[in-house]
Amino acid sequence: MKITKYEHAFLSIELERKLVLIDPGSYSPTLPEISNVVAICLTHVHDDHSYIEHIQKLLRKNPEALVFGPPEVAEKLANIPVQRVYHGDHYEVQGFELDFYGYLHQEIHSSIPVIENVGVMVNQTLFYPGDSYTIPDSNVAVLACPASAPWLKISDVMDFLSAVGASKVFPTHNALLSEQGHGLYNARIKEVTEKAGGDFHYLEVGQSLTA
Repeated sequence: MKITKYEHAFLSIELERKLVLIDPGSYSPTLPEISNVVAICLTHVHDDHSYIEHIQKLLRKNPEALVFGPPEVAEKLANIPVQRVYHGDHYEVQGFELDFYGYLHQEIHSSIPVIENVGVMVNQTLFYPGDSYTIPDSNVAVLACPASAPWLKISDVMDFLSAVGASKVFPTHNALLSEQGHGLYNARIKEVTEKAGGDFHYLEVGQSLTA
């Protein structure tokens, strides 16, 4: 299974030339030309995770692709068929197993309403929590770990990493970081990952790892 990181929170997972995409958002300025997409998983409604123009473009090229997301995403994408997903749901799509975990986005501030957020596990291997510290109830081989956000503190990320205990970790959700910011946050993520016996990987845009 090949995992490729694009800008910010946008990931692709390839298996036998078929692809599952996660969170093609607005912080990816241009979409790569992607074919053979069988599913698009959207964790929540924020544009940096579910950008309507990108989703429409992907579906024009991949009209048979299934779209998964929580109810608020289905409401946002009113003219696009969306399979509404909830914590504990399991789906199988052309060789991919998709398991969904979690309920809510991490709080940004008490004055801002908390929205829905559902993390996704692909083939019981890769877990991406979206904008949350959701911990799935199964082992995680590869964790796509949020590294920067208005809702995020690095101390909370370090606790999250310790709780998940993934074998491989790479930072994502990191478009807001400068070069210095990447260095600082990646060092903490690497420290906790390796302390628990895991492997840390920093992926530039378009780079991949195999799981």
